[in-house]
Amino acid sequence: MPPKGAEDVRPAPAARRAPRVHPAWYVAAVTFLTIVGAAAFASLPGLLIDPLREEFGWSRGAIGLGISVNLALYGLTAPFAAALMDRFGIRRVVACALALIAVGAGSAVLMTETWHFVLSWGVLVGLGSSSMALAFSATVTNRWFVARRGLVTGVLTAAGASGQLVFLPLLSWVVDRHDWRPAAVTVALAALAVVPLVWLLLRDHPADVGLPPYGATEFVPKPAPVRGAAGRAVRVLLSAARTGPFWLLAGTFAICGASTNGLVKTHFVPAAHDHGMPITIAASLLAVIGVFDIVGTVFSGWLTDRFDSRRLLAVYYALRGVSLVFLPLLLAPDVRPPMVFFIVFYGLDWVATVPPTIALCREHYGSDGAIVFGWVLASHQVGAGIVAVVGGMARDAFGSYDPVWVASGALCAMAALMALVIRGRPAPAVGA
Repeated sequence: MPPKGAEDVRPAPAARRAPRVHPAWYVAAVTFLTIVGAAAFASLPGLLIDPLREEFGWSRGAIGLGISVNLALYGLTAPFAAALMDRFGIRRVVACALALIAVGAGSAVLMTETWHFVLSWGVLVGLGSSSMALAFSATVTNRWFVARRGLVTGVLTAAGASGQLVFLPLLSWVVDRHDWRPAAVTVALAALAVVPLVWLLLRDHPADVGLPPYGATEFVPKPAPVRGAAGRAVRVLLSAARTGPFWLLAGTFAICGASTNGLVKTHFVPAAHDHGMPITIAASLLAVIGVFDIVGTVFSGWLTDRFDSRRLLAVYYALRGVSLVFLPLLLAPDVRPPMVFFIVFYGLDWVATVPPTIALCREHYGSDGAIVFGWVLASHQVGAGIVAVVGGMARDAFGSYDPVWVASGALCAMAALMALVIRGRPAPAVGA
């Protein structure tokens, strides 16, 4: 009797002549464009704070609540995105996610109340964006590539920063010249424009086109739809939550999200605008951070292979905290050399924390390390969501973002100490 589930595995089709360009590269290209488009969804919220406040009289805290829900849902549902792709296929999940984002962004132009913003941008766009998280690029890379996995992973990781570089200046120009509604429509159209490419060119598995993965010599049958993957993710979370390293990693990464996506990505543009800097220039500076983000992440990966990940995290968080404390002194109506130094320095440190955090998850949780990192990433987004709303409330209360920068610097100092407390010996793998 065949093992359970064996009857659902598709047999290998007849061998095909390998095409000049392997379809894996088309799949990677569509994935890249999708992630670039996803950067538009992530780039706009920070540009909406001042326009929405001026038109509707909403507080920054109320607007921050919608952004907070977006960031939190992005993180909390991302661990289940891979399970959905295993169950229903990459193409269906991504196409539905893009359609959900288009509906959320498009419906935002009709909003008149704060709860409309929370529903459209917080819930709909947040849920749709979660399928554009790391699970998407990781699933594509693992299924379609055997050779060049490192190259493809690096390129797809860079796609988010590349999209930020493209869309932040564009969307800031649209908001500045034509109001925020055309910018929201631009995001909706960008999501819809990618759907035909996803449906026509994105395939779930190399077996769908009768070829082995790129770099493989043997055909790999398409596995049966995986049931119970979401349950395993929950079991791993419950097991990891009983260990100290998980809470230290989740805590440090929550502070990472709070000091990047929640604070700088959301509030840097309005904070710079408070000091007289035009929105377009502030958005361009934020986009440049994405360029150095790529360099810093690659270099951090190189360092992670050679040095203690705990000490690297401590250094990263300490340096980030120092830079944030000094930021209020650097904000001015125009771009001066100290601000350029901050942009370069902060960009190099933006997600440099990712490689050592992944390494520590793998060290302590073995084969469950990837799932544990998914939950640690969720804490990153929850931290970002909390600071997105608290930062806006603080600006409303104090009339300035200065206390927020200083408080974030103190949190980073705490994260540096927490990183050093993580024990160096590996713990047994958790989850079954």
